[in-house]
Amino acid sequence: MTEPCFLVADVGGTNTRVALTAGRQVLTETIRKYRNRDFANLAPVLRQYRMDQGGATPDGACVCVAGPVANGVGELTNLDWSIDGARLAEATGATRCAILNDLQAQGHAIGYLPEDACETVIGAPTPGGARLVIGIGTGFNAAPVHDTPGGRFVPPCEAGHANLPIRTDAELRLCTFVSTAHGFPAVEDVLSGRGLEQVYRWLSHEAGSSEEYLAAEIMARIDTDPRAEAAVRQFIQMMGTVAGNLSLIHLPLGGVYLVGGVARAMAPYLHRMDFADAFRDKGRFAGFMANFPVSLVIDDFAALTGCASFLAEQAE
Repeated sequence: MTEPCFLVADVGGTNTRVALTAGRQVLTETIRKYRNRDFANLAPVLRQYRMDQGGATPDGACVCVAGPVANGVGELTNLDWSIDGARLAEATGATRCAILNDLQAQGHAIGYLPEDACETVIGAPTPGGARLVIGIGTGFNAAPVHDTPGGRFVPPCEAGHANLPIRTDAELRLCTFVSTAHGFPAVEDVLSGRGLEQVYRWLSHEAGSSEEYLAAEIMARIDTDPRAEAAVRQFIQMMGTVAGNLSLIHLPLGGVYLVGGVARAMAPYLHRMDFADAFRDKGRFAGFMANFPVSLVIDDFAALTGCASFLAEQAE
């Protein structure tokens, strides 16, 4: 039996990746990346892809967006774009369409990725059960993953807009600093690409300086700039704290999965800068935290697999 052809897209705050699939298998030779700033909305991106790629009309289309999805409409948090089923169908020609939050798509990908798609951050027994995907990139979000008799259930959430946790006087000062922009210190104000830039600016402010750099520049300066190293260390400590908090909320005994470009950029420093200690620092529940293994998804196209998996499951 021939696998169905799906058109899938991962719409981030900066770029959109589009591909064709054979069932759950992403056809890597069809992956194309488009800069969002070159388009007025998502529909023109998808029409451009069909022109660039050519070929038959897909059997189904699924896009995931970096923002909330409600009543069949996806709204990007960091970009003035939206998409609904009717516009998705018109742009792709597909009769079966779906719109997911980007972390929902990552959740639907777990279990269908290649064996080498993940790296271990914290090892532990994996008896099964719920899993948790945490995304750190242009923004921050998380999604629990539940396999049920009725199929996989990945409920959406907007975890990046919850309050930043505060454990120390320094973190209180950081929260006060980042809250000046929006009047509210959210997780995403620190745990994101622009968040790392905020942390560096805060450390400069603490030192009576106005020096600042872009996130990529900060990462490049870790070995030569003590402030860059301190910014990354603060970032990773907060990353561990928030991931630990979310793990206690969702109890992902099947594992925590870190995804996103910023999470991958932090990979070489997670052990050196004590991510695991921050993750487990939960007082009398510190020992209990050993129940949650943590992995890093290094497959940059996992969300595309998730979109395909969602469509494939709906067809089964």
